[in-house]
Amino acid sequence: MPTPSPVVRNTRWAWLLATFFGAGYGRPGPGTYGSCAAVLLWYVAAHAFRPDRATLTVATLLAAVAVTAIGIPASTIVAREAGRKDPGFVVIDEVAGQLFALILMRPDWPHAALALVLFRLFDIWKPWPIRRLEALPEGTGILLDDVAAGLAALLTGAVLSCIHVLLRHSSWRL
Repeated sequence: MPTPSPVVRNTRWAWLLATFFGAGYGRPGPGTYGSCAAVLLWYVAAHAFRPDRATLTVATLLAAVAVTAIGIPASTIVAREAGRKDPGFVVIDEVAGQLFALILMRPDWPHAALALVLFRLFDIWKPWPIRRLEALPEGTGILLDDVAAGLAALLTGAVLSCIHVLLRHSSWRL
């Protein structure tokens, strides 16, 4: 019986980023650890720097785009070095997707939790056409299905927020 070849970790920066500083080694469900780490980092930054809503929105968008841009080559390198198509410990994709889901959220726990639940729902369910993005090559496929799940969560969260505002300010209640 052949022994499995050991994982070669030659490219430290890629492993550090792809596992989001080790969050990807959490068990069970490394993706949830990556998402929670992203939410916590966003929440702490929002409360430490106290930006206005527009600045927080732009900063979160820029962070999501930057994580995606850096995450594609990092996850490609790690997948190649690990000899796997989409290693479970690569969670930079969850971090990117989660940041997209947080773009329009208020920096409070109920909205952060809503973004987390919506993103994890779309990330695990992967409705059409999100699942098709996994077929893209290497890091692009690893990242873009989660980015699409994050955008679906963003849209759903925005619709739910609008419905909430409309119901709160209307004369009728459900």
